[in-house]
Parts: sequence; C-alpha cells; structure tokens
Amino acid sequence: MNADGSEHRQLTKCTECGRRSLAWSPDGRKLAFFDQGGPCPWCFKLNVVNSDGSGLRNLTGKLWVAGAGSDGGPTFDPAWSPDGQMIAFVGHPGLGEPIYVVRADGSGLRNLTPKPVGTYAAPAWSPDGRKLAFVSKREGNSEVYVMNANGSGQRNLTRNPAYDGDPAWSPDGQRIAFVGLNASGGEPIYVVKADGSRLRNLTPKPVGAYANPAWSPNGRKIAFASKRDGNSEIYVMNANGKGQRNLTRNPAYDADPAWSPDGRIIAFASNRDGSYGIYLMNANGNGQRKLAQHTP
Repeated sequence: MNADGSEHRQLTKCTECGRRSLAWSPDGRKLAFFDQGGPCPWCFKLNVVNSDGSGLRNLTGKLWVAGAGSDGGPTFDPAWSPDGQMIAFVGHPGLGEPIYVVRADGSGLRNLTPKPVGTYAAPAWSPDGRKLAFVSKREGNSEVYVMNANGSGQRNLTRNPAYDGDPAWSPDGQRIAFVGLNASGGEPIYVVKADGSRLRNLTPKPVGAYANPAWSPNGRKIAFASKRDGNSEIYVMNANGKGQRNLTRNPAYDADPAWSPDGRIIAFASNRDGSYGIYLMNANGNGQRKLAQHTP
C-alpha cells in the first residue's frame, strides 16, 4: 500500500501457502518472504517478488525451517544486506537452526553457523554490510553475537546468564541495542559497542518488559515498546537512555515501532480498534492515525 494507506494491492496468490516474515530490499523494489513448500508443515522456501507483484522467484528450494514464533508458528527473520545483494535468514533445525545467506538472485546459498551448537535467530546486518549481529543459544541461553559477513570471527557480546535478543545496529555501526533480562525479572534495553565493550542498561528501573528497540535514522533516539504502565506502549528516549517518554498512552496493545527514513514518523502495530492494525504518529506522539487494519 501507499504510505498514506491507500491503494492496497495483493502481490502473491496461493490458497494453501502460509506466508511469513516480509522484508523490503534496501531500494524498496523487492520483498523477500517465506511460504510453505507444499503439504509438509515445516517445509518453507525463501522467495522474492517485485513491489508490483511481478517477478516472483524462489531462491532456496524447500528448506525445513521450524523456529517457533510467538504464535507457535515458524519464524525465519530474513534480512537484506545494505547493498541489496544478499539475504540472511534462519533455517533447518536439524543443524540447530543456523543462519544462512543467499544472493538475491538465488546463487551462493551458504550456512554461516554450521556447527550444531544452538538455536539462532534475528540476523541483523551492520550498516556497512561487513558484519552480522545475531542471537544464539549455543551456551544454554540466548546471547547476542556478532560475526563477519562470511561467518568468521564469531563473538559473544553479552555473556548474560539470562535471555538477550532483538539486536539492532545504530546507524553509524558503532553500537548495538538489544533486549536483556535482569535479576529483578525486568527485560530492559541495553546498548553495547560492536566490539563488546561499554555494555550499558538504558532502562534500569524494573517497571516492565521492554522490546523492539529501533534507532532513529540520525542515531540520536531509540523507540521501543514497554509494559511499564501495565500494557504495551510505544516510548522514545535519547540514545543515552535519558528523556524517556510514552508516546501512545492508550489502554490497547501497542508495539513494533518503526521509523520513517526521514525520522519524522513512527509506524507501530496496535489493536486499539478491536483487531490488529498499522498506525502512524509523528515522532513526538502527536497525530496518531490508523493506516491499515486486518479483518480476520
């Protein structure tokens, strides 16, 4: 659809294929997504399609992918490299759900984490395309790792006995924000330098679960979801953790913030009208409006 919510159009047609994990190419001309590869409930394949629905192409053949999402279904986390040449994704539980990369034309499929030492998730490219941050359970709990784009140089950045996840690179590639779990049971947002130094808790008060850190395009602010007010709301703070502010202030569930490229608008998901929809607001929280809504 257009950015104002107009001209909804269907890009793919398949009555039996479950589709998940959409990801735009950096130039906005293509979408990567997974669909079910026939009757096998856990056989999924990575596809790309042009933004007008033409040029549908399968990149991987059928891959057995079974990472469980919050709804119990599989999750794949496709992520385009900044130059649009490669796509990273999670696949094949028989090998511990490793991270693969494949070229956007379907060539060069490669397993970057072949050792069966844990479940992997959430690959995220550095802005220069030279590194990937990701989550792994190789040491018994989820930790944030970083590696070179060819799979070498894998390094644990967090070393926390509890859960760490949702890694997000700062626009300058110097820092990674992520969600952790502390001894008080909260799930604060941390930031760490890409070399593992200067780990810092930006939301230390144990007042609710946090998720989905999203850097503003200029790197000065981080939007995130928090349950500190009893339900999930969208907040924004300075990149040093100061100036935290609730932007949505709605009794419904609000989550998954995403900045517009110019940093003026934040999109988010909400069920405030009875079913989940996409909403927009100005970066200061004003002008909240529904963009699109799903009707079950």
